[in-house]
Amino acid sequence: MSANARAIYRVLTRTYPDVQCELDFQSPFQLLCATVLSAQCTDKRVNKVTPNLFKKFGTPKKMAGAELLVIEELIHSTGFFRAKSRSLIGLAQKIMTEYGGDVPADLTELVKLPGVGRKTANVVLGHAFDIPGITVDTHFGRLSRRFGWTTSMDPVKVEHEVGKLITEKEWTNLSQRMIWHGRRICHSRKPACGACPMAALCPSYGIGEMDKVKAMALVKTDADFR
Repeated sequence: MSANARAIYRVLTRTYPDVQCELDFQSPFQLLCATVLSAQCTDKRVNKVTPNLFKKFGTPKKMAGAELLVIEELIHSTGFFRAKSRSLIGLAQKIMTEYGGDVPADLTELVKLPGVGRKTANVVLGHAFDIPGITVDTHFGRLSRRFGWTTSMDPVKVEHEVGKLITEKEWTNLSQRMIWHGRRICHSRKPACGACPMAALCPSYGIGEMDKVKAMALVKTDADFR
């Protein structure tokens, strides 16, 4: 199993050599906020909303003092804006009162913040603090099961089971490459199997479009997400 996982990861690395977080941010706090906003929303949409949001409330101090209705208006298009607004203000206030205005670089502490779960925490740790973490979003979970790395639907179990297969220093890059592949080729409803570079290694090869021309038409590019 681990040999197959490493082989697949080598292909993922060649396919997506320069992966990066697709959320725009200039500080750990901004990435934290953007990741909270990305729940049930595309990164592309979040990146359209955050410039105005961060211009006015780009630090914990400014966000902690924001009026709820103002934040709701700024992030309305991301969906679930009322809950997200409460989370943004709440996490900023807690960062100010309990962490001296600095986003904690620790999983246990991050998940204590309003609206922050393991997925969000691992994104922040990996991309803002360079601390390896596995981000189990819908894409990561789906691909992990298709690759035969896990059978679990529980994100925490998936995180731990996959973590045993890939070296820890690569966890953040693994997460991003899995997410990119899930968004671009290994789609939920109709994966582009005929255009997939993992075809020779994937135990689920054949569940999607096999015709190469038709499969290529299903493939998305970086431009679709910016």
